[in-house]
Amino acid sequence: MSISTPTQPCGATLSPRVTGYGLFILTLVYAFNFVDRQILVILQEPIKVEMALSDAQLGLLSGFSFALVYITAGIPIAYWADRSNRRNIIAAALTVWSGMTALSGLAQNYSQLLLARIGVGIGEAGGSPPAHSMISDYYPPARRGTALAIYSTGVHVGILLGFVLGGLLAQAYGWRVAFMGVGLPGIVLAVIMVLTVREPPRGRWETAAQAAYKPDWKETLAALSSYRSFRYLALAGGLTAFVGYGSGNFAPSFMVRNHGFEMGEVGIILAVFGGGGGMLGTFLGGFLADKMGVRDKRWYLWVPAISGALTLPLGFPYLLSHDTTVVIGFMFVVTIMINTYLGPLLAISHTLVPPAMRSLTSAVLFFVLNIIGLGLGPLTTGLLSDFYLPYFGPDSLRYAMLTTGVIGSPAVLFYFLAARHLPEDLANSVAHRGAA
Repeated sequence: MSISTPTQPCGATLSPRVTGYGLFILTLVYAFNFVDRQILVILQEPIKVEMALSDAQLGLLSGFSFALVYITAGIPIAYWADRSNRRNIIAAALTVWSGMTALSGLAQNYSQLLLARIGVGIGEAGGSPPAHSMISDYYPPARRGTALAIYSTGVHVGILLGFVLGGLLAQAYGWRVAFMGVGLPGIVLAVIMVLTVREPPRGRWETAAQAAYKPDWKETLAALSSYRSFRYLALAGGLTAFVGYGSGNFAPSFMVRNHGFEMGEVGIILAVFGGGGGMLGTFLGGFLADKMGVRDKRWYLWVPAISGALTLPLGFPYLLSHDTTVVIGFMFVVTIMINTYLGPLLAISHTLVPPAMRSLTSAVLFFVLNIIGLGLGPLTTGLLSDFYLPYFGPDSLRYAMLTTGVIGSPAVLFYFLAARHLPEDLANSVAHRGAA
């Protein structure tokens, strides 16, 4: 059976203004997602002092505890989103995570802050998978990598805003006010989204039969598990995220402890060079994959593989140099390289499945990325830092971050293995797209 992809959408025509505005608001929501997720990272030093916490506790707070509820709630919410109004689900999720971020500022002890962060994780689980599905219906396959990469730059816009606002608010008013100041505006954005963003027709770029195909969650999981390329790319993405979160979540502490910066200075430096580098890398990853993927879809995996191969050697001067100019410069380049993966992985994953599988596919991919990356990355770095402390003293965090990079380096191999199996999986993927 052969199913061709239509050159014109089978659903309603949407103007570029409607799709562009929808992508803009979704990207802004994703930025709020990461402001609220990463605000803890810039605030963790004053919280550590006030609550007398260890680095392992910080890693658990900013990583594993959040990731556990995020990925657990993400799969059922994504399955729901494949069958319901995705815009409204995102708006409701935004309201929940923004409110819980504001409540974090009222925490009086570690347990209360942990519970608040768990609430943030539950809310944020309803953000990205439905948004990915909407974007894949806004834009055709040939532009999907770029569109999803633009959306994914919201990560770094959020980190940039979180570092700047969090650092300045914490320095001026304390960490509690910082939580409230970044949390409450998200509730306003949720109302704007419901009133102004248009839900696109599901399966707009597929045939009518593909758009009508409604697989259950067992069929979706069976389809994904049958693709060796998906298994390898998910593992590769997880290891890339392991390095990104493991080192990135401790970057503010690294700049404060090892280079003597103030909180406000750290926020600005990481916003400009960390957030800016992340935005550039994320966009370039999707853009280059779309451009080169016209000739060969394996470029959606080769682009992050090549970037990943360059990340570890560039990380040595970033983490080991004592010259702050060298550190900041290499941090910028490393951040570009390590962030090229997300747009291409989302785009090629959505190419493998029909419309009614896309939210759940994103949730499964994010399950792997977040359990390995967000869940284990910061926790591993924190444990290593505590372990190295008797041997390296103030430099324990420096070597812990470097070790995290070495542990994640096999990601490059898994990207190439995924590329090896991709042509066969694409050829066979029509079996999971419904009858013509």
